[in-house]
Amino acid sequence: MINIESVSKSYSAKASPAVDGLELDLMDGEILGLVGLNGAGKTTTIRMSSGIILPTRGRIIVDGYDNVKEKVKAAAGVGWIPELPNFEPNAKPVQLMKYYAGFYRLNGMDIDKRINSLLENVGLSDHLNKKLRDYSQGMKKRFAIAESIIGDPQNVLFDETLNGLDPEGVLFVRNLILEMKKQGKAILLSSHILSEIEGLADRVAIIDHGKLIKMLSRNEMKSLGNVVLHITVDNYNDDCKKLLEQYGNVEISGDEIMIRNLTVEGNQIANISEGLIKSGFRLRKFDPVGESLEEFFFKLIGDKQ
Repeated sequence: MINIESVSKSYSAKASPAVDGLELDLMDGEILGLVGLNGAGKTTTIRMSSGIILPTRGRIIVDGYDNVKEKVKAAAGVGWIPELPNFEPNAKPVQLMKYYAGFYRLNGMDIDKRINSLLENVGLSDHLNKKLRDYSQGMKKRFAIAESIIGDPQNVLFDETLNGLDPEGVLFVRNLILEMKKQGKAILLSSHILSEIEGLADRVAIIDHGKLIKMLSRNEMKSLGNVVLHITVDNYNDDCKKLLEQYGNVEISGDEIMIRNLTVEGNQIANISEGLIKSGFRLRKFDPVGESLEEFFFKLIGDKQ
């Protein structure tokens, strides 16, 4: 768990803060998507959470440890995968992994097994004799993932890790994140690929100019923007139509009913299905279809510019 409490980060006295009074909680067993335009403060937030840089104001608590006052204990609970991994180009993967293992005081036969297992799990077992300078960008990202979780951290931060990956690489990272979630780990995922965020995240934090401007739950992501409600009722009749006309413009297409221009908020849409059932109508389909996260994001950010 990571708690970001009223955190700000300024790189110079003259420039606007990169992060400004940010309040954010990353919970165990959840995937939190972090989205924003370039310069919104995503990478700064992740780097502060990992302990690579320090906040100017506020504090960050990692599994109960202040990551400034108790830096070593806090850092041990965080794995960070940067957008552009940068390693000693002449090193080989096993050699470098053993070096990183030393930071966690891991050694002996068990660490050899763990290193080999991690490199196999990220798909690098056939490339152990190559130097990292000969790795593709995708392979470097896979190595960065293995390196970042060698200490089995409870919190894993993915900073634009999906960028530049081929479809196989994206699928690999997606499955890895879901497996980590099953293990109860806290996952922070920053990405420009909003369709991936939408498909993976339990919550999405939208930040702009270093501030949190919107937090969305998974349920809210299903009904963003202008929602069209698609309904199928077994025993549809005029009474059903009259009931539904209270909630918007009713259109009929075959056996499907569509309601546009809904007069209720997203969190009240479920009341429509309850009303239908209480009136004796048998629902076969009740599907609110809203805007994609990407459409919603650009409308929201556009309004804030």
